Amino acid sequence: MKYIKYILTLIVTISFFSCGYYSLSGTNIREDVKSFQVNYFQNTAAQIEPGVDRDFTLALQDLIQNQTNLELVNSNGDLVYEGEITEYRISPTTATANNTAAQNRLSVSVRVRFYNKKAEDDDFEKNFSFFYDYEGGSLLSGSIKDTALAEIFERITQDIFNASLAKW
Repeated sequence: MKYIKYILTLIVTISFFSCGYYSLSGTNIREDVKSFQVNYFQNTAAQIEPGVDRDFTLALQDLIQNQTNLELVNSNGDLVYEGEITEYRISPTTATANNTAAQNRLSVSVRVRFYNKKAEDDDFEKNFSFFYDYEGGSLLSGSIKDTALAEIFERITQDIFNASLAKW
């Protein structure tokens, strides 16, 4: 009985590390993939908010750098992320008795094209979106805007990461 436990442990350990694709961070990156590039995500939404395109591009770069050992490059990356911000919209979600917004919602959508030069079957083009609700009497500026964009970008970039590198 004692030996069966050791044999099972050995089988599980070999299964984990034999393919070379799985890592404890949850990524599914081939061993021959060494670099990635994130091309500038231009804001093509009807409502343009200055700086959102730059901030989103940097947020995606930072997330991939923080969760992988891949090198960020400007060109010829093994993995390439590109796309555009297709929606930046503020809309009321609930109203008060006085017909004013009790709550507003900032929605952001991003179209992403992902290319894996080492495994072209992994390539995709998908839309990702998320939102942030805030009090209707508040303006979307200053710390409210910073918090909203941070939460939205965190969710969208993690969803992109999961779709491209964790295969979720």
